[in-house]
Amino acid sequence: MADTTLSSYEKSFGIMQIRAYIFVTLDLNKLNYDVWRELFETLCLSFGVLGHIDGSSTPTPMTEKRWKERDGLVKMWIYGTITDSLLDTIIKVGCIARDLWLSLESLFRDNKEARAFQFETELRTMTMEDLSVHEYCQKLKSLSDLLTNVDSPISDRVLVMHLLNGLTEKYDYILNVIKHKSPFPSFTEARSMLLMEESRLSNKSKSSLSHTNHPSLSNVLFTVPRQQERYPQEYHNNNSNMGRGRS
Repeated sequence: MADTTLSSYEKSFGIMQIRAYIFVTLDLNKLNYDVWRELFETLCLSFGVLGHIDGSSTPTPMTEKRWKERDGLVKMWIYGTITDSLLDTIIKVGCIARDLWLSLESLFRDNKEARAFQFETELRTMTMEDLSVHEYCQKLKSLSDLLTNVDSPISDRVLVMHLLNGLTEKYDYILNVIKHKSPFPSFTEARSMLLMEESRLSNKSKSSLSHTNHPSLSNVLFTVPRQQERYPQEYHNNNSNMGRGRS
């Protein structure tokens, strides 16, 4: 049993690059707390230090030195995976990892209703404008994820309706196709249909531009008779001159 504990202790201190395990930077603006938390808890569980953030681990006179070392390690993991602004907000001299954990949870869980209202408003009023289909869909999906992060998730169907409502007029045809498709498409399916339509419209535009820059065969043929129409007049003038020369 002692060997197992020692192995777990040494294992946690073997992490040289925390970013290899927690590749998401916790950011208050992105509200990516749930993703970051899942990665962080999984890491702590795997390396036997989960008790330092959930409060189940406390030091004793016999384990205090080792406990503080491991707690300091978890604190460094937290510091290394959050933005500078969050670090400035939560850092406190003499605090333990559990204190940092609770401070972060409080920051991201407070004012949920206000944030949910803000994101819902942005989602309702978003329009495609000059964005590409990929950029437009990415923004919609990000807002949907933010709503999920503040415990106000929307259904996939509602997200598709927001997607359709913000499209520009040039997508009217595919909009009607998607609206009347049965069963109603998922967000991923609607996005794929829009990408295909975007590609079709782009190719059509290129084809029209090509025809504009290069005269069609009918236009080329049209110029030939007009050139030939000058020949009889020129021939008549030449014959007249020749006649006057012989007189």
